[in-house]
Amino acid sequence: MQRTLKIPVALAVWAIAFAASAQQPIVYPAKGQSPQQQSSDLAACQGWAKQSTGVDPVAIAQHSSQPAPAQQQGGRVRGAAGGAAGGAMIGAIAGDAGKGAAIGAVTGTVVGGSRQRRANRASGEQQQASQQQSSEAMVTFNRAVGACMTGRGYTVQ
Repeated sequence: MQRTLKIPVALAVWAIAFAASAQQPIVYPAKGQSPQQQSSDLAACQGWAKQSTGVDPVAIAQHSSQPAPAQQQGGRVRGAAGGAAGGAMIGAIAGDAGKGAAIGAVTGTVVGGSRQRRANRASGEQQQASQQQSSEAMVTFNRAVGACMTGRGYTVQ
Protein backbone atom coordinates (compact mmCIF):
# COMPACT_ATOMS: atom_id res chain seq x y z
CA MET A 1 0.00 0.00 0.00
CA GLN A 2 2.81 2.41 0.83
CA ARG A 3 4.43 1.95 -2.58
CA THR A 4 1.22 2.83 -4.40
CA LEU A 5 1.08 6.16 -2.56
CA LYS A 6 4.70 7.06 -3.30
CA ILE A 7 4.44 6.60 -7.06
CA PRO A 8 1.75 9.29 -7.66
CA VAL A 9 3.53 11.71 -5.33
CA ALA A 10 6.84 11.14 -7.15
CA LEU A 11 5.15 11.67 -10.52
CA ALA A 12 3.57 14.90 -9.30
CA VAL A 13 6.94 16.17 -8.05
CA TRP A 14 8.57 15.33 -11.40
CA ALA A 15 5.78 17.00 -13.41
CA ILE A 16 5.94 20.20 -11.37
CA ALA A 17 9.73 20.35 -11.55
CA PHE A 18 9.64 19.78 -15.31
CA ALA A 19 6.94 22.43 -15.80
CA ALA A 20 8.87 24.99 -13.74
CA SER A 21 12.12 24.40 -15.61
CA ALA A 22 10.34 24.41 -18.97
CA GLN A 23 9.01 27.92 -18.30
CA GLN A 24 12.36 29.63 -17.84
CA PRO A 25 12.63 32.51 -20.27
CA ILE A 26 14.71 32.11 -23.39
CA VAL A 27 16.77 35.25 -23.97
CA TYR A 28 18.21 36.42 -27.28
CA PRO A 29 20.67 39.35 -27.49
CA ALA A 30 18.66 41.40 -30.04
CA LYS A 31 21.07 44.35 -30.01
CA GLY A 32 24.27 42.33 -30.36
CA GLN A 33 25.10 42.19 -26.64
CA SER A 34 28.16 40.08 -25.82
CA PRO A 35 27.85 36.88 -23.80
CA GLN A 36 29.53 38.65 -20.89
CA GLN A 37 27.05 41.55 -21.10
CA GLN A 38 24.14 39.11 -21.32
CA SER A 39 25.39 37.24 -18.26
CA SER A 40 25.78 40.49 -16.34
CA ASP A 41 22.32 41.70 -17.37
CA LEU A 42 20.76 38.36 -16.48
CA ALA A 43 22.32 38.43 -13.01
CA ALA A 44 21.08 41.98 -12.45
CA CYS A 45 17.58 41.09 -13.68
CA GLN A 46 17.43 38.02 -11.46
CA GLY A 47 18.35 40.18 -8.48
CA TRP A 48 15.71 42.71 -9.42
CA ALA A 49 13.09 39.97 -9.92
CA LYS A 50 13.92 38.47 -6.52
CA GLN A 51 13.56 41.85 -4.85
CA SER A 52 10.38 42.92 -6.66
CA THR A 53 8.51 39.58 -6.44
CA GLY A 54 9.84 38.31 -3.11
CA VAL A 55 10.54 34.94 -4.76
CA ASP A 56 13.90 33.31 -4.05
CA PRO A 57 14.51 30.52 -6.58
CA VAL A 58 17.37 29.09 -4.50
CA ALA A 59 15.10 28.68 -1.47
CA ILE A 60 12.40 27.10 -3.64
CA ALA A 61 14.91 24.67 -5.15
CA GLN A 62 16.18 23.70 -1.71
CA HIS A 63 12.64 23.24 -0.44
CA SER A 64 11.70 21.16 -3.49
CA SER A 65 14.75 18.91 -3.15
CA GLN A 66 13.83 17.84 0.37
CA PRO A 67 12.52 14.27 0.48
CA ALA A 68 8.83 13.65 0.98
CA PRO A 69 7.83 12.86 4.55
CA ALA A 70 7.70 9.13 5.22
CA GLN A 71 4.31 7.50 5.06
CA GLN A 72 2.93 6.58 8.45
CA GLN A 73 2.91 2.91 9.31
CA GLY A 74 1.57 0.76 12.11
CA GLY A 75 -2.00 2.07 12.14
CA ARG A 76 -3.48 -1.40 11.78
CA VAL A 77 -1.34 -2.83 14.56
CA ARG A 78 -2.21 0.01 16.92
CA GLY A 79 -5.87 -0.30 15.98
CA ALA A 80 -5.83 -4.06 16.56
CA ALA A 81 -4.19 -3.66 19.97
CA GLY A 82 -6.63 -0.99 21.08
CA GLY A 83 -9.59 -2.89 19.69
CA ALA A 84 -8.52 -6.11 21.38
CA ALA A 85 -8.19 -4.36 24.73
CA GLY A 86 -11.60 -2.72 24.42
CA GLY A 87 -13.18 -5.91 23.12
CA ALA A 88 -11.71 -7.93 26.01
CA MET A 89 -13.26 -5.53 28.52
CA ILE A 90 -16.66 -5.66 26.86
CA GLY A 91 -16.35 -9.43 26.41
CA ALA A 92 -15.48 -9.87 30.09
CA ILE A 93 -18.67 -8.06 31.04
CA ALA A 94 -20.64 -10.29 28.65
CA GLY A 95 -18.90 -13.44 29.89
CA ASP A 96 -16.39 -14.24 27.09
CA ALA A 97 -13.31 -12.00 27.13
CA GLY A 98 -11.51 -13.99 24.38
CA LYS A 99 -14.33 -13.66 21.90
CA GLY A 100 -14.69 -9.94 22.66
CA ALA A 101 -10.94 -9.43 22.22
CA ALA A 102 -11.00 -11.17 18.83
CA ILE A 103 -13.91 -9.09 17.58
CA GLY A 104 -12.29 -5.91 18.90
CA ALA A 105 -8.97 -6.75 17.24
CA VAL A 106 -10.59 -7.23 13.83
CA THR A 107 -12.59 -4.04 14.14
CA GLY A 108 -9.56 -2.13 15.42
CA THR A 109 -7.44 -3.34 12.49
CA VAL A 110 -9.93 -1.99 9.97
CA VAL A 111 -10.38 1.33 11.77
CA GLY A 112 -6.63 1.80 12.32
CA GLY A 113 -5.85 1.09 8.67
CA SER A 114 -8.52 3.52 7.53
CA ARG A 115 -7.18 6.30 9.78
CA GLN A 116 -3.64 5.68 8.55
CA ARG A 117 -4.69 5.88 4.88
CA ARG A 118 -6.55 9.15 5.49
CA ALA A 119 -3.54 10.65 7.26
CA ASN A 120 -1.17 9.59 4.46
CA ARG A 121 -3.52 10.92 1.80
CA ALA A 122 -3.81 14.28 3.58
CA SER A 123 -0.03 14.52 3.88
CA GLY A 124 0.39 13.83 0.15
CA GLU A 125 -2.23 16.43 -0.77
CA GLN A 126 -0.57 19.03 1.45
CA GLN A 127 2.81 18.37 -0.16
CA GLN A 128 1.30 18.62 -3.63
CA ALA A 129 -0.34 21.98 -2.79
CA SER A 130 3.00 23.30 -1.52
CA GLN A 131 4.71 22.26 -4.73
CA GLN A 132 1.99 23.93 -6.80
CA GLN A 133 2.57 27.19 -4.92
CA SER A 134 6.32 26.90 -5.56
CA SER A 135 5.69 26.35 -9.25
CA GLU A 136 3.43 29.41 -9.45
CA ALA A 137 6.04 31.50 -7.62
CA MET A 138 8.69 30.45 -10.15
CA VAL A 139 6.42 31.43 -13.05
CA THR A 140 6.06 34.90 -11.50
CA PHE A 141 9.83 35.16 -10.96
CA ASN A 142 10.57 34.11 -14.56
CA ARG A 143 8.06 36.64 -15.92
CA ALA A 144 9.81 39.38 -13.94
CA VAL A 145 13.23 38.32 -15.27
CA GLY A 146 11.80 38.34 -18.80
CA ALA A 147 10.34 41.83 -18.36
CA CYS A 148 13.65 43.15 -17.05
CA MET A 149 15.66 41.57 -19.89
CA THR A 150 13.21 42.97 -22.45
CA GLY A 151 13.76 46.41 -20.94
CA ARG A 152 17.51 45.95 -21.44
CA GLY A 153 17.13 45.28 -25.19
CA TYR A 154 16.81 41.48 -25.33
CA THR A 155 14.16 39.43 -27.05
CA VAL A 156 12.54 37.13 -24.50
CA GLN A 157 10.19 34.21 -24.99
